[in-house]
Formats: sequence, structure tokens, C-alpha cells
Amino acid sequence: MDLGLKDKAVLVMASSAGLGKAAALEFCREGANVMLFSPFEKELLAAQADIKAATGKEPAYTAGDITKAEDIALVVKNTVEKFGSIYALVNNAGGPPAGTFDDFADEAWQKAYELNLLSYIRSIREVLPHMRKLGKGRIVNYTSSSVKQVLENLILSNTFRMGVMGLTKTLSQELGKDNILINVMGPGRIGTARIQQLDQVRANKANISVDQVYENTIKNIPLGRYGTPDEYGRLTVFLCSEANTYITGQTVLVDGGMTKTF
Repeated sequence: MDLGLKDKAVLVMASSAGLGKAAALEFCREGANVMLFSPFEKELLAAQADIKAATGKEPAYTAGDITKAEDIALVVKNTVEKFGSIYALVNNAGGPPAGTFDDFADEAWQKAYELNLLSYIRSIREVLPHMRKLGKGRIVNYTSSSVKQVLENLILSNTFRMGVMGLTKTLSQELGKDNILINVMGPGRIGTARIQQLDQVRANKANISVDQVYENTIKNIPLGRYGTPDEYGRLTVFLCSEANTYITGQTVLVDGGMTKTF
């Protein structure tokens, strides 16, 4: 299948590692012009080298803080200046701290809002004029399987990921006339550093090993394993491709069947 991504400009947020890096790599496999974004320049350089070695296509990068409006504006400006436009945006951000309601005061709630919801609003606002000028566009917002079934000990994430789903569904109604398709993707247990961190928290809380957490978890996953970042990245690429012409406003989980709700 020709995904029609060759030489199209794609901005992937939080892409120096994990799911963002995996998506960027898959876009480069398809010949897209990719801009990476992260606050960690050393990790961005490593990701750039890894992706070029794997695909032959070298992504560009911009270092910046996803919670700062000026840094989001800068990466969009750099993308347009380098590639001429922006066809696709992948919104991604690290998760907020684990914990329950009693663990967090206003400051933690504000930080989680700025990281996991306001950053998406700002990046969408910045790219829309360029997509409208292009006459089309694709946006994918990363969230979590918690948008369908809340996850224990993750109240901050559970709350603001739901906000992203509401934002996405509303924008799908507003942006259809502009031929801009926007969807949500939610990972289940994908083998990234974030999941390793959360598994360690669970292990410490239950006084068991991380290996035991893994074994306990996969009992609830019909496919019997954690997913891989490349599996997640390939679906991102499809939703952002020219092959996707009629899927918008949807929430798609990549979780091996773990989530039991509809």
C-alpha cells in the first residue's frame, strides 16, 4: 500500500525516545520529512542517528520544552522553514507522576494540565494555519488506554487524557471542512521506559519483583505480551497517511485486547 507520505512534512512531539521516536522512525521509512522535538538535545542527536541508520532518512530536530508556548511556536516555525509546510502532527508528551487524589496539590494538577492537555492545544493551534494553507492535514493525539478504562494510581493521567479525547472529538467536527483528520491513539502496555517506570512503582508498592508485575499483567492481555513501539508507530503512520481518507474523531487503542470496555 502506498501511504503517500514521501516528502511530506511531519512534526512528532516528544520524539527523542519511546513511542514518539518509534513513530518518527516509521515515518522516515515511508520517506516523510520528519522534525523531532524534545527538551533533551543529546537524546535527540542519538535518535536522529538511530533513525538515519535504520531508514537512510535523517530527521531534523528542535530542542525545546513542550510546556512552553514559545518553544512549540519555534518547532513549528523551524518545520515550515525547513520543509515548506506541515502535513501531519503527532502530539505526544510524557506522563505525569503516578499517585492518588490525596497525593497531589494544585501545583501538580497545573503541571499535568500544561503537559498533557494545554501542550496539545498549543501545538494544534500553531499547525492549523499551515495545514489549511496546504488544503489538508492529519493530527494524531497520543493518550492512554485509560481513556476507556481508568488505570489505578494514575489520577492525573486519567483526568487529562480524557480531556484530549474531548478536544479531539470536537475538533473532528470543526476541521472536517478543511480536510484535516484528527484522531486519538491510546497505548496499553507498550514496552517503553515509561512502562518500565510504572511497573517499578507497582513492584515497589506490592513488594514484588518487576518480572512478577510483568507476569501478572500479561495474564490480562489476550495476546500474552506487551506491545512493541514499532507496532504502535505503524498505526500512527497509517492514520496520518493519504491512505486514511475517512477516519476522524476516533479513539483507537493499541493494547493487545487488554481493555475490556467498548
